[in-house]
This record gives sequence, C-alpha cells and structure tokens, in this order.
Amino acid sequence: FAKIEISVSKPIIPFRETVIRPPKVDMVNEDLGRQQKVAVIHQVKEEASQARLSDTLRLGPDGLVTLTTPNRQALVSVRAGPLPPEVTGLLESSSELIRTLELMNMSLREGRPMDVNPGTLEDIVKLKDQLTSLFQGRKWRNAVERIWAFGPRRSGPNILLNNIKEYSRPSVWQCLDPAGAEAAVLRDLDNSIISGFQLATLSGPMCEEPLMGVCFSIERWDMLSSANPVAPPEQRDLMEEYSNTLEVSQSTSEEMTSGSNKAEQRFDSASADCYGPVSGQLIAATKEACRHAFQAQPQRLMAAMYTCDIMATAEVLGRVYGVLGKREGRVLLEEMKEGTDMFLIKAVLPIAESFGFADEIRKRTSGLASPQLVFSHWEVINSDPYWVPTTEEEYLHFGEKADSENQALKYMNAVRRRKGLYVEEKIVEHAEKQRTLSKNK
Repeated sequence: FAKIEISVSKPIIPFRETVIRPPKVDMVNEDLGRQQKVAVIHQVKEEASQARLSDTLRLGPDGLVTLTTPNRQALVSVRAGPLPPEVTGLLESSSELIRTLELMNMSLREGRPMDVNPGTLEDIVKLKDQLTSLFQGRKWRNAVERIWAFGPRRSGPNILLNNIKEYSRPSVWQCLDPAGAEAAVLRDLDNSIISGFQLATLSGPMCEEPLMGVCFSIERWDMLSSANPVAPPEQRDLMEEYSNTLEVSQSTSEEMTSGSNKAEQRFDSASADCYGPVSGQLIAATKEACRHAFQAQPQRLMAAMYTCDIMATAEVLGRVYGVLGKREGRVLLEEMKEGTDMFLIKAVLPIAESFGFADEIRKRTSGLASPQLVFSHWEVINSDPYWVPTTEEEYLHFGEKADSENQALKYMNAVRRRKGLYVEEKIVEHAEKQRTLSKNK
C-alpha cells in the first residue's frame, strides 16, 4: 500500500540464564572431582584480567567473589547458587503479589500510609509461609527472614540474601510488622547494593538475558577508611612524579613551597573524586561481583517450551515422531482415542524450534496430523555451552575440535549475534582443505 520495502528481522526468542548444582560426572560419565572448580576459576580469572579487574577481584575456591570499588573505599563479597525449582516456580507465579509487597515497603519507608486490601495481606502471609515450607535443609535455614530483595525489576524469580553478620537489616516482609520496621535502621548506601543486584539479574553474562532461579548471598560488605583513599598504580606514579617536581622547585623559594602544598591538595582531592560518587561505584562493584559469582557456578541456558497436542492416525505416527525428534521435541504421552483410530500425542517443543513446525508436520503427514501449540514453562538445557574436551576419554569420543552440535551454544551464539555481542567462532574450519588454482594454458 505504501510502496516501501519492509525489512523484517528474524523472530526474537526469549531465553533465561541460570546456574545448577555442580555435576558429578562429565560428558563421558567420568567422575569430575576438582577439575570443574579449577576450570571455572581459570575462566573467571581470565575474563577478569581481560576486563582489567584482576587488582580489585578475588575468587575463592568455594565460589566466593570479593570485589573492591576502584577508589578502595568499599568491599563486597558475593556467592551465587541455584534456588530450588519449587521456589522459582512460586516466585514466577507470584510476581504481581511481590510487586505489591515492594510498593507497601516503599510507602512504609517514605512514611506514607497505604490502604491495602485485607485479602492481599493474607496472600502475602500465605506466600511467606509457602516459601518457608519450600526452603528445606540446613543451607536455607532462616532464609525467608533474610531476603534482601527480589529481582529483576524487584519482582522477579531471583533472590538477594543478607548473610552479613554485622548487619541485621529488615527483610522484604517488613510491611507485615510496621512497628519493628520503624525501629530498624538501614546502613548508608543500602539501596546501592539492591540496585547492583537488579542490574545483574536483568542481563546475565552469557548473552545478556534475564536470570532465573538464582540466589545471590551477600557475605560481606565493608566500608573502608575514606580519609586516605588509595590511588591506582598509574595515578601513584603520576603523584610521585608530581611531588618530585615540587620538591625541586621547593629548594628555589619558600613562596613556591606554599604554592606546591596547595597544588598537592588539589591533586589529592581530584584523584579521590576521579571515579565519581561512592554510591555509583558500589552499584557497579555489586553488579560485577554478582556476574562473576554467577560465572563461578555451572552455567546453563533456559529455553521457553511449548506444549504440543497432536492428533494423528496410526499410518502417520512414525512421521510425527520423526518431525518431533528433528526439532528437539520430547513425547510425554501417547494414547488412543476411544472409539476411533486416532492417536493423541502430547509433547514439549522448544519455541526456538517451533517456527514452521505446523507446516512441516502437515506436509509430512499429508494433512492427517494437526498440532496445537501452547506456552508451557521454562526448561533448563542440559548441555553446557562452555564445555570443551579436557580428558583423554573425551578427546577420543568427541575429537580435539569437539565440533558436534551443542544446542545451548547454538542458541547462545544466535542471541549474542543478534545483540551485537562478541561471538567466538572459527572463520576457517578446515585449513588443510585448500586448493591451488592454476591458470588455464
């Protein structure tokens, strides 16, 4: 109608990033032992050195990441871990209730009364009781009372826990006990920690997709002495050179000595403020600490899944299974409809593989099978996108290149390529397969 060309991009498919418990065996069912931890530590250190954070970043063998702000005035220690699947599902289904809880806490901190339906308060209490019953084990003892924030956007399926021994701040349930919340006192820059957590959960390190089912625990938060901030090495060299120049000029005249003291004071104040306000540095430090703590755990990609209901006859049943297997589908149930010769098949299919699925299955079955797709859930992709062969058995099984199809790596690279991020891929795959072109005589 408008007589213009329309440029249509490929469909944008959402993914989620998460962490899992460390696996016990590798790709060839061998005991991993400590090689997984060593590989992860080397990976995080290599990425930190590339980002020039090695002088302010420390990574422990247990996954504890300690990061210092550039001006050395604040220190944050973070540990990441997976949430129980039941807790993740409950948080995802209760996002509206969590958003209401955050609004109540905000109005309570600002001293503004907020009229809330008694039924909503009962639902919040019920949500708290359900979380308490789902957090089982010594690791999650009193975890509900130590919840600092939810994320991303303050209502997502990720949790920030307060494990700082010296800091007993009110939890997110403070609106249920207004008297106790008024008596509690928040530390300065408390909101900077929350903001850094929100930024970290909004875009993960794998392909800048939101996180899901991850628990970040703040183990330590120290505000160091700000009277004499420590400058980085390049600034210290510049300050020494500047002071040496002033010492030479000091021997010539006392007037220049007084001027040099003023100049030195100006230089010190400038070097202390060159990184910006402490609150902004703490936000950035918390975000980077959460990202590195996430990378210190086994990372996985989560794909959105469709529930696929197919009705087909016995003659085309094998073709239906062939199309599902080709598109990474998984059959959950197969039963015959009573009184007919039709089979009812229930399967799950990744959304990323669903484009053109209905047309293909109709073509393969000559129109005798018709699928119906409905969004179902998020599912963790089992393959590790960062896996490379390390042991001798893995080299024998997968080869040195390990160029077999990795579904998670394919999805991750597609998202990174769409967002303009760096994608590590080989331009020349088989350099030995070259040919010399000779001129025809």
